[in-house]
Amino acid sequence: MPNLIPRVRFAPSPTGMLHVGNARTALYNWLFARHAGGDFVLRIEDTDVERSEVRYEAQLIEDLRWLGLDWNEGPVIGGPYAPYRQSERLEIYRQHTQQLLLESKAYRCFCTAEELEQERESAVREQRTQVYSGKCRTVTVTEAEKRCSAGEPFAVRLAVPHSPLRFHDIVRGDVEFASDAVGDFIVVRSSGIPVYNYVVTIDDALMRITHVIRGDDHISNTPRQVAIYQAFGWNLPQFAHLSTILGSDRERLSKRHGATSVASFREMGILPEALANYLALLGWGAEGGTRETFTREELIQEFKLERVTPSPALFDWDKLHWLNRHAIKHSPLPELRTLAWPYFSARGWMPMQSSPSERVVQWFDRVLALFLPAVDQLQQVPDKAASLWHLPAATEEDAAILASEAGKRVTRAFAAKINSEVGLLTPQRFKELMNELKAETGAKGKDLFHPVRIILTGSHSGPDFDKLIPLFEEGSQLDLPAHVLSVRERVNAFCV
Repeated sequence: MPNLIPRVRFAPSPTGMLHVGNARTALYNWLFARHAGGDFVLRIEDTDVERSEVRYEAQLIEDLRWLGLDWNEGPVIGGPYAPYRQSERLEIYRQHTQQLLLESKAYRCFCTAEELEQERESAVREQRTQVYSGKCRTVTVTEAEKRCSAGEPFAVRLAVPHSPLRFHDIVRGDVEFASDAVGDFIVVRSSGIPVYNYVVTIDDALMRITHVIRGDDHISNTPRQVAIYQAFGWNLPQFAHLSTILGSDRERLSKRHGATSVASFREMGILPEALANYLALLGWGAEGGTRETFTREELIQEFKLERVTPSPALFDWDKLHWLNRHAIKHSPLPELRTLAWPYFSARGWMPMQSSPSERVVQWFDRVLALFLPAVDQLQQVPDKAASLWHLPAATEEDAAILASEAGKRVTRAFAAKINSEVGLLTPQRFKELMNELKAETGAKGKDLFHPVRIILTGSHSGPDFDKLIPLFEEGSQLDLPAHVLSVRERVNAFCV
């Protein structure tokens, strides 16, 4: 391999949402390129016409940008090896097929589907590898041309040499496949559509890709691609096959394990830096192996393919949530406000974010500062802050606290004191009222505070009163789509 600037590619098919496994592949390619000062190419593999959709391409581009993965060449920005959509490169593939046929490195196969099925069934009965027998390899060029002219349908197969197909894998070491385990495989279907292994190899070669970094489900594709490289006389790239990501049941991660698409994590309120940090750790570790939190710049500096493990990686929600809490803690409040606000707007509690007043913004920032430390995902914040707008029904435990003698005594006295107050209640005045309540009722500790907290929040546990009281009182004065209950309104609602 010539000593060239490293060039890697991420080549997704726009047939569905971007899965976290593919996102990790994109991330590793991007980190490798950025660490080595090379190029990261985005290529859209959309030759599956029936399943490919423009909306999926748009979504994956949006997801990559959200993760912070930019590309040097590809859709939208172009590049020296354009076009970067396979559907726009069909003429390139056709020309290369003609070259292989002229050089007798490929041949036309006229076998019908029924004949191929008979071959497969014979191989199964005889316990042989289920590969094509190669019988059309002996059809002369003259005969093939004659049959083509007569309109007989055909596929194009690569004439694979009878020698081992070898490649070196940076993650797994030297790998070898016997050629008879591969057989003369199809490169162009009878429909005229070239197959995946064929077009991806041509694209990688023509786009000067030096390293092919992808999931280990592609290992079985690699010998076919090696054979195609050899047929054209091209140098092999370096390969690195990444381990499988497993769910909690140690089966391949799928929808049954919960969210698996990048878009779904984004909707939950997982921050992009947290997801990128977590995906990087699924099969890779920095020198020393103990550090787990990285900025994007630190990942670039530390990332090396030699540190990637071949062992399957287990998707751990607890660890992702821990990293997300870390990311939330270190994110600027204005950024978190922008991300969290829509969750409240969706419930009709906050106005649309277009032009809220400065007073509303400042109040909402204090809501976030109070409740964000208690969440794993941003979508959970409204549930944590829900008592600002409405009081949930008391649990059996809380109802028992209120029904006790101490509870009844405290709630009656507290209601009377609150209703005798004039104007907004300050934290200092609330503290004075609680001291008066303690003296009048003789209650103290949880006997004093639990009934009051249940009245005000619907639960006997929660944030400190000195932070909650201003949110109740000042929030009730704001012009919001849903009214925030003041302390007096809460007490009166409880008494009713």
